Amino acid sequence: MVKWTREALMIGDFSLRYYGMLIALGALLGVLLAMKREKRLGLARDTAIDLSLVGVPCALIGARLYYVVFSWDFYKNDPWKIFSLREGGMAIYGGVLAGVLVGWAFSRARKVSFWSLADLAAPSLALGQAIGRWGNFFNQEAYGYAVSDPALCRFPISVLIEADGRWHLATFFYESVWCAFIVAFILLLERRGRLRRKGEAFLWYLFLYGAERAVVEGLRTDSLMLGPVRVSQALSALLAAGALAALIVRSRRKSA
Repeated sequence: MVKWTREALMIGDFSLRYYGMLIALGALLGVLLAMKREKRLGLARDTAIDLSLVGVPCALIGARLYYVVFSWDFYKNDPWKIFSLREGGMAIYGGVLAGVLVGWAFSRARKVSFWSLADLAAPSLALGQAIGRWGNFFNQEAYGYAVSDPALCRFPISVLIEADGRWHLATFFYESVWCAFIVAFILLLERRGRLRRKGEAFLWYLFLYGAERAVVEGLRTDSLMLGPVRVSQALSALLAAGALAALIVRSRRKSA
């Protein structure tokens, strides 16, 4: 019988976990993708590198702080746990919000369009999420409700969780696949010249990701809560609605 492990590498007491490796890989590939697109978006060479040197660390900090704020009951009696990332505990929206703030500051400092930077980041964000979600697989987290129908007890529909020995909806996988679709969709629109205004790639990212997350978040068992409200689900619905409205308005202006 194969024993489940979170460690990719063990050297004495030091261990390197899949969770951290996959987040790092997602960030790296996202930066490489941005580097290939910066010229097409009219940005100076090395803009992606310069932005990532500030943006990636700030996004990771933002993702952690967002999670801690909405999980404070878990951390308040032992604040040192805040600095322990080995067990997971990152919230994507915290990273996105931090990234937006960094992008705005960067655009002011470099005197470049904020929306061009947002477009540069959009498919890279989705790519990082598509890869990073597999860290949840190895950490056995971000899964959904338990299933009992034998026909559903198989991957990729569900995943076996060792903690309770039951099969649960593989919500991390659903999101990984959808984020990969977002990457392909944005790059296809870009290649066909369908993204004619600055900010449209980012708006498509917000709409597509928000719509998916609003649905999938409702299937999860570990949602961050604010009273009876699933925080990420409510935020996702708002972002998706706002982004869709902005895309419709822009489309009508083009045809007017």
